[in-house]
Amino acid sequence: MKSHHVRTEEELQQAFEIRKEVFVEEQQVPVDLEIDEFDESIEACRHFLASVDGLPVGASRWREYEPGTAKLQRIAVLRRYRGTGVGRLLVQTMEKDAAALGYRTSILDAQCLAEEFYRKLGYTTISTEPFLDAGIEHVRMSKSLSS
Repeated sequence: MKSHHVRTEEELQQAFEIRKEVFVEEQQVPVDLEIDEFDESIEACRHFLASVDGLPVGASRWREYEPGTAKLQRIAVLRRYRGTGVGRLLVQTMEKDAAALGYRTSILDAQCLAEEFYRKLGYTTISTEPFLDAGIEHVRMSKSLSS
């Protein structure tokens, strides 16, 4: 199992296919909400791809939220690979990447069903109540990257 920063258009398209399968097909998120301005190019934000035996199975991205804070987003793992550590690997890879670029904090908007997953990775819920994003309940979570 590996994860890496997306460097080619082909890899970016593989990440989009995973995200579309998870968010658009499974969760019924409209494609125009899933694919946004941060997906316009490889340079629009930091995209990541996870693979098992060379097969792309997970995707994610992060972008600057504010100076010193990275926002992790669009963390998607194909259904048959959930529970195998792919999601954890993607999150940890993004955290290391952001920290190496000088970011001290990461935030993310977790689907409420995934809140416990992120808590196990060291995230703390900072929103006072759940909010809707694409019709799905989320909470905002945060973690220090300096530890």
